[in-house]
Amino acid sequence: MILSASRRCDIPAFFGKWFLNRLKEGFVCVRNPYNHTSVSKIFLAPQTVDCIVFWTKNAAPFLQFLPQIDELGYCYYFQFTVTPYGSEIEKNVDDKRRILQTFRTLSDKIGKERVIWRYDPILLTDIISADWHFEKFHAMCKKLQGYTETVVISFLDEYQKLDKTKFRSPNEEEMLEIGRAFAEIAKECGLRIQTCAEKISISGIEKGACMDKPLIERICGYPISVKKDKSQRIECLCAESIDIGEYDTCAHFCEYCYANHRKATIERKMAAHDETSPLLVGNIQSNDSVHLRKTFSLRCLC
Repeated sequence: MILSASRRCDIPAFFGKWFLNRLKEGFVCVRNPYNHTSVSKIFLAPQTVDCIVFWTKNAAPFLQFLPQIDELGYCYYFQFTVTPYGSEIEKNVDDKRRILQTFRTLSDKIGKERVIWRYDPILLTDIISADWHFEKFHAMCKKLQGYTETVVISFLDEYQKLDKTKFRSPNEEEMLEIGRAFAEIAKECGLRIQTCAEKISISGIEKGACMDKPLIERICGYPISVKKDKSQRIECLCAESIDIGEYDTCAHFCEYCYANHRKATIERKMAAHDETSPLLVGNIQSNDSVHLRKTFSLRCLC
C-alpha cells in the first residue's frame, strides 16, 4: 500500500502528532468525503505500508517526528511545495526564506532524492507575469540546487470556485513559453523537471507521477506491482494510493486551493481535531458505519 498524507490537507504542517499516534496505534480511520457516516478503518503496519508520501508547504513542525517514524520502520518521501507567492495569495504560509531553509534541512536529514520540489500551481495576474516566474524560479533553483533531484510544475486549474478576477491560468502559448524557459533553467541547475497531470507536452520536460513507482522502488528497496490510480484525472500518472486526509482542514488558506472552500469550515474542523482520535477531525459517532478497508503490501515476489 502507498499511503498519501495528504492531497487533501497539509498533515506535516498541522497534524504531525496525530499522524505519529496513528502509526504507533497501527491504524487510521478516514471518512468518505461523499458519505459522511461511512468510515474506512485502515491498518498501518510497516509490513503493509510500502511507502508514505507526504505533501506539505511547511515541514518544519514535522521534523521532530521523523526519527520516531524511522524507528517504526516506515519508508517515505516528501512532495514539498515552495512557490514565490506572497501572503496576498498564500494567506498563511510561513516566510519563504524559512521554508527554503526547512527544505534544505529536511534534505540533509533524509536525502535529496526523498524531497521533491513542487513549483505549483503556476498562475498569472496583472503583476505576476511569465518574466516574473522566470526570475523567481531561477532564484529558487539556485537556492535548492543540491538539495533535491526533481522539480515538478503544474499550471493553475480554473475550477468552479476559483476567483478568476484575482488570477488566471496561462494559456497554451504561455504554458509553452514558461515550460521551455523552466526546462532550460532546471537543466542549468542540474534538476530533473516534470509536469504534473498536464495535457500539454513541453520539450525538455517529462510527464511525471507524484506517486512515483520507480522512486518508491528505489526508496523501499524492492520492486512493487501497482496499477495506475483510476480515481485521479486521466492525465495523472500516479500509482494507486490511499489518502488519509480530509478536505477543508488546511490553515494555509491559499487562494487557489481546490481542497478548501470556506474559512469558517476550516476553522471549525481544525478546532474539532483530536490528536488521540483515529479520525483527523472529531471522533467516531454512534451512527457511523465503520468498515475495514482491505490493504496489502505491493511487494512483487516474482
